[in-house]
Amino acid sequence: MTEPDRQDAAAIDAEERKVPLDDEQEAVVNDRRAASALIVHEVVRRQGIEELERPAASLVWSGITAGIVIGLSLLGKAVMETSVPSGAWTPLLQALGYSIGFVVVILGRMQLFTESTLSAVLPLATDLTWYNLRRTLRLWVLVLGANLVGTFAFAGFAMLGGFGGETAAELVEVSGSILHHVGREGFLAGIPSGILLASVVWTLPSTEGQKITLIVLLTGLIDLGGFAHVVAGAAEMWILLLHGDIGAGQALSFFFPVLAGNIVGGSVLFALLAHAQVRGEIEPD
Repeated sequence: MTEPDRQDAAAIDAEERKVPLDDEQEAVVNDRRAASALIVHEVVRRQGIEELERPAASLVWSGITAGIVIGLSLLGKAVMETSVPSGAWTPLLQALGYSIGFVVVILGRMQLFTESTLSAVLPLATDLTWYNLRRTLRLWVLVLGANLVGTFAFAGFAMLGGFGGETAAELVEVSGSILHHVGREGFLAGIPSGILLASVVWTLPSTEGQKITLIVLLTGLIDLGGFAHVVAGAAEMWILLLHGDIGAGQALSFFFPVLAGNIVGGSVLFALLAHAQVRGEIEPD
């Protein structure tokens, strides 16, 4: 730290201590003060490093599990549709059901591709090297592939009648929403979802005791706003494919644009801007 920096730090410390507090009161103030953006950035960055260093087998099995569990979001929507009388509240209840899979996946620390669009990118943004780029791409490929396997397993179980005929029919119906998210529309609908999932990852370190509420609100907004999420949408895609409602071309015209939108929203917009706000505070090596 240079001499001017030391003087600035001393001045800030003097200003903060203008109101005399004893040690106990000072501790209470520090406990209740919100974490700075730099602290949140560092928490998420270190979580990203942990993910990047996980063995390939761990990433794959965790990603498969996440793909299966995210199917609970579709199941939640279907159950809300079949079990609750229709009314003005139906979209809100469906959004609540849609959030269930995300709650389990995120709190269970399973590998979901859209979470890694922030956490795995911050180490790369902080230290832009070929090594970090390679391990970021490695994580993305392994996790996305595993998520697709997991969502296919969920869809296959559903179409084989694992949840009952009425629920299976409702799953097909709610899955039809992806038909509105193809091509350019899918790309644009994927951007808000990428931002919302990155927002969950960014804000979780500051929300002790309110994590479930945060996840429900932000992921429920994906469904309520008619946005597109590539992993939950993949479960819908597989259901429609297995049911014979769409072909491979339609599936790809949904998948790749939404994937690109999620990456743009989570990595290009949220992650890089979140890093930019603390870049000047990160001391160089």
